[in-house]
Amino acid sequence: MKKLICDRQLSLMFVHNADSLSGYLEARIGRKVSVVLTQNSTSMLSSRVKDGIMHVRLHRMFISAGNDVIHEIVRFLKNSKGDMTRFRQFIRDNREELHNRPHRKVSVRTSGRFHNLRELFDEINKEYFDDRVDSSITWGTCSSRYSVRKRTLGSFSAGANVIRISPVLDRKSVPRYFVAFVIYHEMLHAAVGIMRQGDRRIAHSREFRQRERLFRDYERAMAWERRSY
Repeated sequence: MKKLICDRQLSLMFVHNADSLSGYLEARIGRKVSVVLTQNSTSMLSSRVKDGIMHVRLHRMFISAGNDVIHEIVRFLKNSKGDMTRFRQFIRDNREELHNRPHRKVSVRTSGRFHNLRELFDEINKEYFDDRVDSSITWGTCSSRYSVRKRTLGSFSAGANVIRISPVLDRKSVPRYFVAFVIYHEMLHAAVGIMRQGDRRIAHSREFRQRERLFRDYERAMAWERRSY
């Protein structure tokens, strides 16, 4: 499996997700880390080490925490002690998040007439993401010609953690590798997150574009898209 080799900056400049937080904590703590984001308001932060891996459970609202809060979390995970003033203040400042109603449960439909999204998702997750993308995936509902012209072949909702694939792709004429590429593209959004430059939010960052090109059928998929759409 090909992997992007690059220097990982130790300053989080993007909206966090489980994958980016795992990588960041690994770099800071110096050991393998697996992060699970939860809605558990009773236990905001917990960790345990099993088989050499630190398993961290963290409330989902911390995906929007600043570096100062994340640094306190790092110190706590390394030493199980330390000042957690900013951590507690972040909880107080975001108390409304604890009472927000959960996102409406998504009706998941992965089996299509010609393509199975779950099968493709699992293959891609194993090959490119070490099975670390935990998003749901489903066929979307919009199948108009307008959506194709606007190239909305897939989308990722960070709040609901759901990937939606346009049903216009569930056709015999659409090659399996192209559907896989669209899924891979949306899974990258889940894995990489949103970069920030001042007030700008950048969905397709330099890292995103570099990793996108690692897809084994990237050139073939891009060529097919140019011919078809």
